[in-house]
Amino acid sequence: MQLKDKIRVIEDYPIKGISFKDITTLLKDREAFKATLDLMEEAIKTIDFDYIVGIESRGFLFGASLADRLGKGFIPVRKPGKLPAEVEKISYDLEYGKNELEIHKDAIHNKDRVIIIDDLMATGGSAEATARLIESLGGEVAAFEFLIELTSLKGREKLNKYKVISIVEYDH
Repeated sequence: MQLKDKIRVIEDYPIKGISFKDITTLLKDREAFKATLDLMEEAIKTIDFDYIVGIESRGFLFGASLADRLGKGFIPVRKPGKLPAEVEKISYDLEYGKNELEIHKDAIHNKDRVIIIDDLMATGGSAEATARLIESLGGEVAAFEFLIELTSLKGREKLNKYKVISIVEYDH
């Protein structure tokens, strides 16, 4: 099965010039979703880590499923105002402004090793911010894993000190 065949590409969405990778078609297809999780699991199963961290929101879909399969805990990284306990917050730059992410301060302890999961890596901004959150709490990033990598946006360069795994690549 070719996973790219299960991902719908919508040109000029949400704005002109963007080639949007819509994974809802992959998620809807039970066999394609299972094949995706199988590939993602295979790519990380030999890495030594304690938790999977998922970036809101589609990172939750893959991260929680993989955590369950591998017998690990799952930790969400969320947009501001979504977590009920005390949080660590980080701001980061986007091409078109700023954004923020939060994690519970008690989610990571000293030397906890995590794999950070998200559906897509474009410029790497949210991924790098998530790594900084983990490290600010004393944790270590064992790897990043993305279903999709947009290679032309060079997000991998921003994450060059980490192991980065992507399952499907697109030039744009």
